[in-house]
Amino acid sequence: MELVEGIYPDFNKDDYLNGDLQPVFFGSALNNFGVRELLDCFVSIAPEPRPKHSEERLVNPKEEKFTGFVFKIHANMDPNHRDRLAFIKIVSGEFKRNTPYLHVRHNKKLKFSSPNAFFAEKKEIVDISYPGDIVGLHDTGNFKIGDTLTEGEFLNYKGVPSFSPEHFRYINNADPLKSKQLYKGIDQLMDEGVAQLFTLDLNGRKVIGTVGALQYEVIQYRLEHEYGAKCSYENLNVHKACWIEPESMNHPEFVEFKRVKQRFLATDKHGQLVFFADSIFSLQMTEQKYPSIKFHLTSEF
Repeated sequence: MELVEGIYPDFNKDDYLNGDLQPVFFGSALNNFGVRELLDCFVSIAPEPRPKHSEERLVNPKEEKFTGFVFKIHANMDPNHRDRLAFIKIVSGEFKRNTPYLHVRHNKKLKFSSPNAFFAEKKEIVDISYPGDIVGLHDTGNFKIGDTLTEGEFLNYKGVPSFSPEHFRYINNADPLKSKQLYKGIDQLMDEGVAQLFTLDLNGRKVIGTVGALQYEVIQYRLEHEYGAKCSYENLNVHKACWIEPESMNHPEFVEFKRVKQRFLATDKHGQLVFFADSIFSLQMTEQKYPSIKFHLTSEF
């Protein structure tokens, strides 16, 4: 303890809230040592709900009218019911059970009879939720990450951007009789944000991009045990996936770029054009050759 106190700076809440200092906790969940201290400290130092930028304006958490956005989707949380939950973060106002709210992207009203609050594996239906709360909504395919719910105002929260993956592999169907199950599983797992799906423009082959190699095993396991489908992978030599922003769709540079780089082009799950660079050198040379085109390492720009 003397060594720790001698090396680490004193805790300063302002530095913590500004992201300049990170608390370090010592303990063991397995032996139930330090868990209560961690939770008690988190309750005392966690920031209160803060304003959030939408594309239209800055939304203050103390506003009366409800707004919130989907930041995560999880399918098959209960394998017996094949359910799918969309996790909503409440940004402002109060979210009330059985009250119709506007799904901005679809421009239609939805209401929810059994919004859930979670603690570990336990969940319970809640009648009202407040800014900063996380609520799970049963979803039949209406939601994707980044969707906004409001009381009627047309707002669009940015949600969580997709970052360029670190690993890329072709995904192949290992059981031709289960093609429908495979594509349904891939579609739902990609909606969850488990990984990213790209479709090559040249031949239509599907490519899975992940942050870590272990995710491929997770996808393979979940496809087999939750959807009854089997897949195999092939390595693909890609350094980075870059989302493309041309100066204009008819710009001569962009037309040439699509012709010359055709075999390195793909579309993501939302139809955005992506360039697969096989090395950092290749990416730098392409950026220099086509200065009117912007290459982004996240999907929101």
